[in-house]
Amino acid sequence: MRFDVLTLFPDIFQGYRTQSLLKLAIDAGLVRIHLWNLRDWAKGKHHTVDDRPFGGGPGMVLMAEPVFAAVEGIRPLDPDPGLLILLTPGGQRLTQAVVKELAGHRRLILLCGRYEGFDERIRLGLQPREISIGDFVCNGGEVPAMVLIDTVVRYVPGVLGDAGSVTEESHSEPGKLEYPQYTRPRVFRGMAVPEALLSGDHAAIARWREEQSRNRTAKPRAATENTQPIGGNDEE
Repeated sequence: MRFDVLTLFPDIFQGYRTQSLLKLAIDAGLVRIHLWNLRDWAKGKHHTVDDRPFGGGPGMVLMAEPVFAAVEGIRPLDPDPGLLILLTPGGQRLTQAVVKELAGHRRLILLCGRYEGFDERIRLGLQPREISIGDFVCNGGEVPAMVLIDTVVRYVPGVLGDAGSVTEESHSEPGKLEYPQYTRPRVFRGMAVPEALLSGDHAAIARWREEQSRNRTAKPRAATENTQPIGGNDEE
C-alpha cells in the first residue's frame, strides 16, 4: 500500500517511519510512505505557501496554487491516482469502519494543513475526502496523518504477526471494546488473573471475554451518552 504525504514539515515523519511495525512493513515492501514538501511547488524565491485571508482575520491561509500543483504533480507518479484525503476539523470522523474502508485503497494521498487552514478552493477544486480524527485541535495535520496511517496499515496483509488481531480488538465491531488481557505472573501485588482464563476451558474463556467486553463497552458509554462534541480537530 502506498501513502503520499503532502506537508510543510516532512521531517516530522522521519522517526515515525523508522520504528516498530511500520518500519518492518516498509522494509518488507508491504507499505510505502512518500513524503512531499508543499514548498517545492511554491513560486518565488521564498517559496511562499500562505497568505493573509481576504476579509481580514487572524493568522495565515494555505494558498490554492501550490497545493493544486503538488497534488497534480505527484498523482502521475503511480498508475493508481489514489484517494486524496484532507485532514480537517470539518471532516468525517475516523472510525474503525472508515479505517477498514480506506484500507481497501491501494494508494492514499494525505494533505496536511497548517496555520488557519486551506483556501476553500482547494476543497472545491480537488474535491478531497475530508477526515477528522476527533473533536479537538492539533497544531497541524501531520499527527492526524500518522494516526490515519497507523490505523490503516493494520489491515494490510502481512503487517500484523497475527491477522486475527484486527478482528478481536476494540471497535472491530462498531462501538465494541475489547475484553481485558492478562499475562504472567498469575498474581501481581495481590491482583490475580481471573480463574476463567486459567481453566483451559475454551468455551468458558470465550463466555468470560464476551461478558467482559460487554461490561467494558457499557461503562464509558453510560458516562458520555448525553455529551455533545465540541471544537474542531486537526489541521489549523
